[in-house]
Amino acid sequence: MMQRFERGQVTSGEAIDAILKNFFLGKLTYLYWTRGEEMAPTIGAPRGTVLVRKLLAADPKHVFTGDVVVLRDPMKSYKYIVRRLAAIEGCAMCSKDEKEEPFVLEKNQCWVLSDNENLKPEEARDSRNFGPVPMTNIVGRVIYSMRTAVDHGPVQNSSSSVREDLLVLEIELDVEEMRRTHHFQV
Repeated sequence: MMQRFERGQVTSGEAIDAILKNFFLGKLTYLYWTRGEEMAPTIGAPRGTVLVRKLLAADPKHVFTGDVVVLRDPMKSYKYIVRRLAAIEGCAMCSKDEKEEPFVLEKNQCWVLSDNENLKPEEARDSRNFGPVPMTNIVGRVIYSMRTAVDHGPVQNSSSSVREDLLVLEIELDVEEMRRTHHFQV
């Protein structure tokens, strides 16, 4: 049975926005399979399956510092990597290395880092190696991670993103599909 809404429960703008997103975009999420240890323990190593929310735009209104994102690899543009968004345009960046000069991220630039604190910076393949990344490289936000068949759950993103993604996660999360497609380590 179809649910009916009274006038004022949903604004016409929200209704139109929902219709357009679902009509033109279909699902708001997709599954992505990761490799490597850079994002452990957030995402399984050496492999993990994640649910990624598509973003309408990769800008400071749609993606926030602290979010785990999927982005085009700046070193190999035909590949994608998962990293945590550490800073966005306007942030001052300082290095522990006194030889390096501080700088400010320019408009539409971001800084991404690996979550794995056991890796040396040169092993992490993040902005410490390749520098600032264009925000346009970001294609989605990771909202759920399956590390193993029994170890899985929502990804800890910024509080703004968690609020935005809660309903999408409730509607589109299919743990059984993730289990079927997950590449478990034998």
